[in-house]
Amino acid sequence: MGNRGMEELIPLVNKLQDTFSSLGQSANLDLPQIAVVGGQSAGKSSVLENFVGKDFLPRGSGIVTRRPLVLQLITSSTEFAEFLHCKGKKFIDFDEVRQEIEAETDRVTGQNKGISPVPINLRVYSPNVLNLTLVDLPGMTKVPVGDQPADIENQIKEMLFQFVTKDNCLILAVSPANSDLANSDALKIAKEVDPQGLRTIGVITKLDLMDEGTDARDILENKLLPLRRGYIGVVNRSQKDIDGKKDIHAALQAERKFFLSHPSYRHLADRMGTAFLQKALNQQLTNHIRDTLPALRSKLQSQVLSIEKEVEEYKNFRPDDPSRKTKALLQMVQQFAVDFEKRIEGSGDQIDTYELSGGAKINRIFHERFPFELVKLEGDDKSLRKEISYAIKNIHGIRTGLFTPDMAFETIVKRQIAQIKEPCQKCVDMVISELVNTVRQCTQKLAQYPMLREEMERIVTQHIRDRESRTKDQVMLLIDIELSYMNTNHEDFIGFANAQQKSSQMSSKKKAAGNQDEIMVIRKGWLTINNISIMKGGAKEYWFVLTAETLSWYKDDEEKEKKYMLPVDNLKLKDIEKSFMSSKHIFALFNTEHRNVYKDYRQLELASESQEEVDSWKASFLRAGVYPERSVDKDKAEVEDSSSDGHIHSLDPQLERQVEIVRNLVDSYLSIIHRTVRDLIPKTIMHLMVNNTKEFIHADLLAHLYSCGDQNTLMEESQEQAQHRDEMLRMYHALREGLHIIGDISTSTITTAMPPPVDDSWLQVTGMPSGRRSPMSSPTPQRRAPPGPPRPGGRSAPGPPSRPAVSPDPGPPSVPSRPNRAPPGVPRISISDQ
Repeated sequence: MGNRGMEELIPLVNKLQDTFSSLGQSANLDLPQIAVVGGQSAGKSSVLENFVGKDFLPRGSGIVTRRPLVLQLITSSTEFAEFLHCKGKKFIDFDEVRQEIEAETDRVTGQNKGISPVPINLRVYSPNVLNLTLVDLPGMTKVPVGDQPADIENQIKEMLFQFVTKDNCLILAVSPANSDLANSDALKIAKEVDPQGLRTIGVITKLDLMDEGTDARDILENKLLPLRRGYIGVVNRSQKDIDGKKDIHAALQAERKFFLSHPSYRHLADRMGTAFLQKALNQQLTNHIRDTLPALRSKLQSQVLSIEKEVEEYKNFRPDDPSRKTKALLQMVQQFAVDFEKRIEGSGDQIDTYELSGGAKINRIFHERFPFELVKLEGDDKSLRKEISYAIKNIHGIRTGLFTPDMAFETIVKRQIAQIKEPCQKCVDMVISELVNTVRQCTQKLAQYPMLREEMERIVTQHIRDRESRTKDQVMLLIDIELSYMNTNHEDFIGFANAQQKSSQMSSKKKAAGNQDEIMVIRKGWLTINNISIMKGGAKEYWFVLTAETLSWYKDDEEKEKKYMLPVDNLKLKDIEKSFMSSKHIFALFNTEHRNVYKDYRQLELASESQEEVDSWKASFLRAGVYPERSVDKDKAEVEDSSSDGHIHSLDPQLERQVEIVRNLVDSYLSIIHRTVRDLIPKTIMHLMVNNTKEFIHADLLAHLYSCGDQNTLMEESQEQAQHRDEMLRMYHALREGLHIIGDISTSTITTAMPPPVDDSWLQVTGMPSGRRSPMSSPTPQRRAPPGPPRPGGRSAPGPPSRPAVSPDPGPPSVPSRPNRAPPGVPRISISDQ
């Protein structure tokens, strides 16, 4: 064949194909092969059987080939067959091969004409074959039968496209000569996926069944609907021959005799027939593999690099090593401890870019959520004054007091401090929830050991829960300590004597600082105005800018087009429940004096995609003096507002002065308490909960795992992990072996050039060439003149096979009607090679 150095290429691809098929995947490699396509009963199976010289394929009416058959032909001194799914079993009797194909097809597709894209891999060793790899695909059908779905035509087409759309797949388009070539299913598929005709080889079957007086000479000479690789004609056994058990070798002799004796084909006889087709396919596939070797090598290398890091972990895996499980347990615990600490302390790797988690979320709880919960406890000034007034009058009793009582201050302060317990416990609960969530995230790497993962989660979570009561007790103790003694000598406390004076000074300072705060930007960001734009077709996003004095929003973040500026005086905020139609989290701003906030709206509803963003905005509003609505009994408040007691304060100047003094004292002392609590509670939780959990994981987790039972049970791998490891190792070794084999192949061997281009305009347009029809397409078969003396141009036109297929005529590109040119699609194979 002039290409002896490449004879290992087809077995190489066969080996790669077997390796990846046994893994149940192709490793995304596009391995070179030949796909046999054609309509039902076009003779595809007969062509393959003629290659082997044995009857081994299922036959019958309707759709017989229902799964792709990857047929690997290998030259050998002995003759037998092997299936990939029956490793180690050699089939000597080819009737058993047919039965096994039928049984394996039914196993996957059922017994009632169903189809499946899962291939059957068959390898045939014989001295009568050339190295070749073909894929026999189901014939195209249009009418469903049996259990076939209504879209059987589309399913078969999709299956064919899985193979023929790949650039490394040659297409063997089989068409019967006794039907119109223009309607060939095979050429229609080839035209769709290979419009340039670079990968398509035409095969014409049933030449002996054409109507008398017609022939396919124009097709075989590549004049009608030409292909760049040309057409090769074959004559298969008829159904009568098959039923009569006619020997394939005898059929091949009859085929040879048919071409030599037929007046229209005898000049093409050396380039027709099954033997020539097999040799041409072997050469074209070999050359095709050679051309694709660089790309295949590159693909193999990229595949190896992509899995090398993961495989590195599996290379030293020794299932029989008694110390393996102990080592793995130590590694898993150490890795878990490192991951947990990184998530809490922050690290350069394992950064979540989608949401806050671990230490970052705990930090937000300490510095945004917890302060916000404390501020929510503060009542409005009117309610506080009323409580102080009642406390002063109840302490004086029946007498009219001349002096401000200490007990009023202490009573109000203690009641306010006692309310801090709830936010502190809530803060502990939020930190615990985040710690447990962090533990779950860190154990995700232990999925290969499900028992160990479950036990580790249980032990660490139980420790966190055990620390919960200790931490809450300590937090409550801190609040009780604050309740036990009112330190009115604190350096930051204003004292009774200076309360009124301090109050007026603070008021004046606040007014003076107003102009400075007005220009200080507290926060910028996107928010959706939920209730205003809804009548105009939906909520709309705006760019909001919050300062100490105003809330402004703009069309976009360039801040050129201001939509509105809202003063924050007398504003408060409250939560709004999410509607079932919206996924956004909503809060609202409203005026405490029952005025409209914006135009005709009593409240301004603002929304964001996440609760974290809403909480962050709430914390920013606190800095601007916009506090959350306190959950009080509004009906009771309204009743008290309407009572006569509400007017007493303004009628008694002395009582008003005493209330003002106590209010300033309470504000001063509570600000000290809040600073202390905001400082000490996070420290207490960090010490007793977070840091303790880290120390427990580092120091005690391993001991708890050893004490909980059998380590062998803990370290049992999941079936999925064991299977994944085996697949990755096999894939890795197969890829490395493929690279090694390709590296040993010399690509500097002789190859045959690609045939020159032909007039393939029929492939590039929707319709067939006008005015040109196949002889078989006419209702009345075209009659040729009786055979007579050789025509001047008819017999001599093809010339010997080795003659260059280029016309010496320098005129325009050749068209199908030119008789004086050799068929350009015939492979250049010397006759002596037969």
